[in-house]
Amino acid sequence: MDETLNPQSKNSESLDFKNPEFIGDSEYQPKPRECNLERNEELYPYLANVSEGLVEAVNLAIRLKRPLLLEGEPGCGKTKLARAVAYELGKRYLQADNWPYFEWSVKSTDRSRDGLYTYDAVRRLYDAQIPTTNPEECDAIHQRLNDPKHKAYRQWGALGLAFRESNDGKNPKRAVVLIDEIDKADPDFPNDLLLEIEEKRFVVTQTGEEVRANPDYAPIVFVTSNAQKQLPDAFLRRCLYHYIEFPSIEALQEIVIARFGKLWKMDLLDRTLRRFLKLRRLMEAEKGEFGKKVSTSELLDWIEALRLYASDDEDLDRLLGKNQLPYANTLIKTKDDRELVKYMEEEGTDDDD
Repeated sequence: MDETLNPQSKNSESLDFKNPEFIGDSEYQPKPRECNLERNEELYPYLANVSEGLVEAVNLAIRLKRPLLLEGEPGCGKTKLARAVAYELGKRYLQADNWPYFEWSVKSTDRSRDGLYTYDAVRRLYDAQIPTTNPEECDAIHQRLNDPKHKAYRQWGALGLAFRESNDGKNPKRAVVLIDEIDKADPDFPNDLLLEIEEKRFVVTQTGEEVRANPDYAPIVFVTSNAQKQLPDAFLRRCLYHYIEFPSIEALQEIVIARFGKLWKMDLLDRTLRRFLKLRRLMEAEKGEFGKKVSTSELLDWIEALRLYASDDEDLDRLLGKNQLPYANTLIKTKDDRELVKYMEEEGTDDDD
């Protein structure tokens, strides 16, 4: 592997803001129950190293200034990666969780422009037509209408904010941008973004204002897809790609411990995870490759429920002995799922399976 892409290289601590490096080490991830008070956000550790090749893919995307397209079954951690990268870069480069991070959760009605800016034409029309006799209000409306950049009516989207961040004269940084669930939008939506992503510039149609990203500090863009729709070939050609596989039992152990700390003895945690994996295998057999199966995110919800009612090893051992799958409501989503749980209970659970 090229040493510049190796997170363990000797130069990993040379703080190059133009090409920041992602290590993916737990040292630079949030501790259990850590919060970002400024964003009113609870933070969770993200173990990028448990997905083979993921750290390398992130660093390639940073160096090549290409979007990284992430796929994987729902709940596998695609969406959380971008925030984890921003958190690590903040801790390593700024010694604080304040690396610029902007998120765009795509909706079915979104247009590509919405990630750049939105323009409230209705409010401007209202200002132009509303009668008022209040002098102060008249002055405020007059100022809004005569502002050549229409700042009162224009709001920057995630990409627009990231482009502007790159031009911070004193402290430019390569903002992290998440474009989440791009496959929810219209089939032409990804191609409509190509010009802005490639040329890193756009024009506000209503004002003619051009916004350009500093090419040295271009945004680090992550795009997620649940593969509900085929993305256009032209868009795929311009992206790097990584598929997040479902973790092994060893990786799941690491994920649970990173999230909650060491709650129980390892043999009990192993027994708990094997119960979860047996349900997942039953779902795979019943629903096939593309059916909804329990995911990593649902495992963490289940562990949280167990933690609430099993504060020590004895409690957990009793729970697992009393019920084949305690608090299954956190894992099942349909009546058919409930039938699979009943099957597990009737069959009995072999924890060595």
